[in-house]
Amino acid sequence: MKLYQSGAYLINGTEIIPDSQDTRAVLQSKTGSAPAQEEAAKNTIAYRILEDHNTSGNMEKLKIKFDKLTSHDITFVGIIQTARASGLEKFPVPYVLTNCHNSLCAVGGTINEDDHMYGLTCAKKYGGVYVPPHQAVIHQYAREMLAGGGKMILGSDSHTRYGALGTMAMGEGGPELVKQILSQTYDINMPKVVGVYLTGTPMKGVGPQDVALAIIGEVFANGYVNNKVMEFVGPGVANLSVDFRIGVDVMTTETTCLSSIWKTDEKVKEFYEIHGRVEEYEELNPGQVAYYDGMIEIDLSEIKPMIAMPFHPSNTYTIEELNANLLDILDECEKRALTSLGDSVEFSLKDKVKNGKLYVDQGIIAGCAGGGFENIAAAADILRGASIGPDEFTLSVYPASTPIYMELVRDGAIADLMATGSVVKTAFCGPCFGAGDTPSNNAFSIRHTTRNFPNREGSKLQNGQISSVALMDARSIAATAANKGYLTAATDIDVEYTNPKYFFDKTIYQNRIYDSKGAADASVDIKFGPNIKDWPEMSPLGDNMVLKVVSEIHDPVTTTDELIPSGETSSYRSNPLGLAEFTLSRRDPAYVGRAKEVQLAEKARVAGENPGEAFEEIVPVIEKIKKHNSEITSENMCIGSTIFAVKPGDGSAREQAASCQKVLGGWANIANEYATKRYRSNLINWGMLPFLIEKGELPFKNSDYIFIPGIRKAVEKKESELKAYVVGDTMKEFTLKLGELTDDEREIILRGCLINFNKK
Repeated sequence: MKLYQSGAYLINGTEIIPDSQDTRAVLQSKTGSAPAQEEAAKNTIAYRILEDHNTSGNMEKLKIKFDKLTSHDITFVGIIQTARASGLEKFPVPYVLTNCHNSLCAVGGTINEDDHMYGLTCAKKYGGVYVPPHQAVIHQYAREMLAGGGKMILGSDSHTRYGALGTMAMGEGGPELVKQILSQTYDINMPKVVGVYLTGTPMKGVGPQDVALAIIGEVFANGYVNNKVMEFVGPGVANLSVDFRIGVDVMTTETTCLSSIWKTDEKVKEFYEIHGRVEEYEELNPGQVAYYDGMIEIDLSEIKPMIAMPFHPSNTYTIEELNANLLDILDECEKRALTSLGDSVEFSLKDKVKNGKLYVDQGIIAGCAGGGFENIAAAADILRGASIGPDEFTLSVYPASTPIYMELVRDGAIADLMATGSVVKTAFCGPCFGAGDTPSNNAFSIRHTTRNFPNREGSKLQNGQISSVALMDARSIAATAANKGYLTAATDIDVEYTNPKYFFDKTIYQNRIYDSKGAADASVDIKFGPNIKDWPEMSPLGDNMVLKVVSEIHDPVTTTDELIPSGETSSYRSNPLGLAEFTLSRRDPAYVGRAKEVQLAEKARVAGENPGEAFEEIVPVIEKIKKHNSEITSENMCIGSTIFAVKPGDGSAREQAASCQKVLGGWANIANEYATKRYRSNLINWGMLPFLIEKGELPFKNSDYIFIPGIRKAVEKKESELKAYVVGDTMKEFTLKLGELTDDEREIILRGCLINFNKK
C-alpha cells in the first residue's frame, strides 16, 4: 500500500500522475490539456455529487440538502423530540426509522418497545418509514431500499456509508438530522477528496474486512483521510463483488473520513436490478483528468488476512505476523491497553496462548460489516461438515436483514452453520455496542463487526469486568471456528467457495415494513412511554463564563463510547436526565458528581438566586474574579463545567456524547484537536464551545476554575482566539481557540442549543 505525500492527477481513471513541477507538461502530452488543480478537482465523483446537493451557490462553503435520512432506535426518539420542540409538522424527505439497536426488551420494563411504538406512531404522523425489530440492521436496509446513484443520505449512525452503491452518505449526530427535518442545511467547507486506487484481485480467503483493516492501519494514526472524502477508483474495483465493496466501504468510518464514494459499473447495476430498483443505478466515474488531494494505491493481491487487536481498529497486524510473533505482539497489546484501562482492572492476553497458539473464546459475524450474504455464505462453505467443538469457543452469526437470512436458509447455509454448533440469530446490531454476546471476564472475542473499543463488547470496568475484541474477516473467523478456537487465517485452509447467487425477496418487507409513502397523518397520536422525556430548558450563553474543569483525560484518543457508554445505558436513550447519569462512567466515575455540583450554582443564578448559597465552593472563585474584573456580576456570567481531552470524539455519531455533558451543565470542551467533525458538530449543536488549546503542558488541571471574560462578545464578533485565566492566587492567562464557525453555529452557541435556535 502506498500513500502519496502530495496530491495526484488521475487520467481516464487508470493512470496516476503525482503532482510535481512537471505534472502539467505530462498531462498536456498525454491528454492534450493541462487543467489546473482547481478545475481538475471538479472532475472527481465526490465534487459532482456535492455540487448537485449544494444550495449555497458557493462550492467552498457548502449548504447541503440530503435526499433521504435514516436513524435507529438509540437515536430517533431524541431527534424527533428535538424537532417537535421546534415545530415539526412533516418529514420533508423520506426518513427511515429502524429498530436494530435496542431490539431486546429490557428486563423488568417496557422501555425498548415503548420507544418502538413511539417510532411507529411518528412514522405515521409525520410521513416516515418504520422498520420493526429483527427485520434489518439500519445500513443493510438502506442499501437494499434507500441508496441510489448520485444521491446523498444522512444518518444518525456513524457507519452511514453507501459509497459502493454510488451514494454519498454521512453519519452525523442527531441535531444535523434535525436541521434537515426542519428544511435547514448541512453546512461544511468543501472537503478534500482522497483517491483510493485499487489494482489486482484479492487472494482466495481474503475478505472485505481484511482490505478495510489494512487501509485503517495505514491511515488512522497519521490522519491521512481525516474529515476528507475517500473516492475508490482504479481497475481493481471491477475485480470486487458489490458485497465485497460494501464490506470495505462501511469500515471507512474507522479511518475518520467524512464520507466515501466508489466508481460504479455493471455489477452495481445488477445489485439494483436484484433489489427491484434498477432505475436508481447511475454510472459514476471520475472525469478524463481528475485531481485528488491525496492518493492511496492498493494492490489487492498483496492483502493478507488481517486482525485488529484490542482496543482499536487501527491496531492491525496480519494474522501471519501475529502467529509468528505471538508473545511479543500480545505483550505490546497489553502495554497499549494500560493507556485506556489504567490499573482499574487486571487485563491479559498472553494467557490465551495454548500450546504455542492463540486460543479464542468467541467468534461473531454480524451487523452492517459482517452480516452480508457473501460473508456468511463463505463462512458456511468453510465450516460445512466441521464442528466448533464443545469447549469455551462459541460462534454466533447474525444475517444483516431478513431477506438475507431467508436466502441463506434456501441455500442451506444456515443449516450448515447450525450443524457445526454455531448459533444463527436475527438482524441485530447488539454485538457492535455491547448489547449482545458479551464474553466472559477476560475472554477474547474475534468479530466481523465495526469496532473493538474498550468495553464496547459489554464488559464493565467499574464492576471489575474486562474482555476484549479483535476484528477479523468472516472467512478467518470461520477458519478459526473450524479449528475449534485456535486462531487461523482463511488462506491457510483448503476450501471450495460455492459463491451462490443472491436473490432478494421483497415480499418480506412488503409484509412487515410500515411505509407512509411520504403521506403524513396529523390525526395520529404519538405514543409516549413513561421513559420518554422532553429535553430540559437550556440557557443562552452569558456575557462572561466561569468553568470548572471536572475531568482531565490524557489518552491519545477518547472515544464517544468512553464519553457516554453504549450497551445497557442505551435503555435511557429517550430520557436525557437518566442517560446523563452514565456520562464518562467507565472513564471517570467522579465526573457526574463534580458536574452536578457546579450546575447547582448555574441553576441558582438562572433562577435569580445567589450561586454561592447553592454551591459554596464557587464563592471564593467569584470573589477572585471580581478583584480582577469589577464589572462581573451573577447576572452577566454563566457558570458551568468543562472537560479536557487530548483528542475526543472518535467513533460513534451518537449526539449523547455531547448532550449528556450539556444536560449536566457543561458549557465547553477543551481539546488539542477533535477526532471527528461529527463530535465537534454535536458540541456546537448542544450549545457547547469547542475550544482548542495548543499541545504541550496544560495551564490548568482537574478541579481548577477557568474564567473567560467577554465570551459572548467574542462569539458575536467572530473572534478565533480568546484570553482565558486560571483562577488562583493570581489570574494566570492563557489562550483558547475556537476554530472556524459558521454564522448559524455561532448563533446556536449564543442561544444555548439548536432547540433554542429554532425557537427564534
